[in-house]
Order: sequence, then C-alpha cells, then structure tokens
Amino acid sequence: MGAYSEHLRPRLHTFALKEKLTGEVRGRVCAGLSGDVLEIGIGSALNQPHLPPAVAGVWAVEPSATAIRLGAERRAASAIPVVIAGDDAQSLPFPDDRFDAALCTWVLCGIPDPGRALAEIARVLRPGGTLHFVEHGLAPDPRTVTWQRRGNRINRAIAGCVLDNDVASLLDASPLTVTRMSTFYEKGAPKPAGYMYEGSAVA
Repeated sequence: MGAYSEHLRPRLHTFALKEKLTGEVRGRVCAGLSGDVLEIGIGSALNQPHLPPAVAGVWAVEPSATAIRLGAERRAASAIPVVIAGDDAQSLPFPDDRFDAALCTWVLCGIPDPGRALAEIARVLRPGGTLHFVEHGLAPDPRTVTWQRRGNRINRAIAGCVLDNDVASLLDASPLTVTRMSTFYEKGAPKPAGYMYEGSAVA
C-alpha cells in the first residue's frame, strides 16, 4: 500500500462512515447476530458498539494496519472480544463451517474479486449461518448509473472502491441465498454513492 492508501484512506473512511451518519443502519444490520462472528473489513471497528450481547466473539479480516489502530479504543471498550485474524477476504484462513454468522458493511465495493469473497464467506459459515450486510452499489436509474460509471475512476483513487457494484447479482451468483434485502437511497448522500443494499443471506 502507498502512504495515502495506508494512512489517509482509513481516516477518510472513518469520517465518512461515522456514527452520526451510519449508526442507525449499523444497528439494524448487526441486530440478530450471535455466536462466533466473522467480520469482513472491520476497519476502525465502527460496528463494535452495535454488536448484540449474544455475540461470543468477532474474528476480523482487515488489510489496513492503520484502520486496526484507529479501532483499538472501540474494541477495548467492548465486552465482545475481537481477534484480528486475516487481511484478505478472498482467501480466508479458517476451516469450513467455522462461524455462526458473518458481517459485511460497506466492504464489497473495495474488494478486487467480491464474488470470490462471498464464496469464501459461504464456505466458512456453518450450514444455516447468516451473512448480515449493507453495501452501496449499482443504482436503478440510468442517469445515476451514468454518473456512477463516470465517477468510478476518481472514487477508486480516493476511496478505494467502485460506485456501481452490482450487489444483487453478486449475491445471486454466490453460494449464499438471500433471505431479506431492501434497497434505498441513503438520505443526504450523493446519489451515485448513496444507493444501498441492506439485508441478510444464509449459507
């Protein structure tokens, strides 16, 4: 990683996805998690305050050492232990059927091969285990899609992710089965970056 990607981008993510803006969504997405939970892209641990007491522990995958440092205080303040266990969601260092649940919030857009990451999540979830997710991605209206595709290059350079990730198609093509999904434009967000997919999928 370059200096910007390693040191500045994690701070940008923490600011852009801060509690004031995303806390309500995080609360909904984390609700119902229990047992051993895999978290893809834990970042600076912004989900940690929203984890329910039924979560026994979190095994986190995160490529940014700076993001992990930024989240140290949140992890320390939580009663739920966190193990930083890997740095690549496309190749998880866990055996099959290891986890009761998985959590993925605004992460798939920045993974080079999100389909491979979803296949890995399905592999390490026990049968019946559930992925809880919220992701931004491909909008339903052509005008917004045009702006998403125009903005991909600069957004990839600044935020490290694409704007037009087809989340629904990625999930449909994965070994997971979507059990609930709602889509909406996030209030106050620019439309090209603000179309959300929120829900759950079962292994």
